Amino acid sequence: MSMKKLGFIMLAFLLLIGTIFTDSSVAQTNEPAKQVKKSTPTEVYYFHFTRRCTTCQTVEKVAEQAVNEFFPEAVKRGDVFFKSVNIEEKENEDLVKRLKVEGQSLLIVNGKDQINIVDKGFMYAVNEPDKLKAEVKANIEKFVK
Repeated sequence: MSMKKLGFIMLAFLLLIGTIFTDSSVAQTNEPAKQVKKSTPTEVYYFHFTRRCTTCQTVEKVAEQAVNEFFPEAVKRGDVFFKSVNIEEKENEDLVKRLKVEGQSLLIVNGKDQINIVDKGFMYAVNEPDKLKAEVKANIEKFVK
């Protein structure tokens, strides 16, 4: 074999190897960036009217305490939050419609899923607040891992 042929074969081999490595590096850089899926926040709302009795105020207070007591890190990250909402105020109209709220409600919402535990709120808030806290905690845990 002549030196010219050997040189040509070596050059072809190097080009082939270079092409393989170049193609693999291009393929790696052209892959779509992996997206970190952000979890949907769990929203805890206490919907109420303007006129409120002591029990209504206690339901709100105990539910908010439960959120802050059992989920402090999730609250800091914004993964769980509590909000009291007056359903008679114009500024809350869109939220009330979106969640289809018609009266007092203690809602735990995650995306399209929602749980209304207002009945437990009125049953436990005044005389057995720890039971209401446990209900709030258990229902939030259905969404927060």
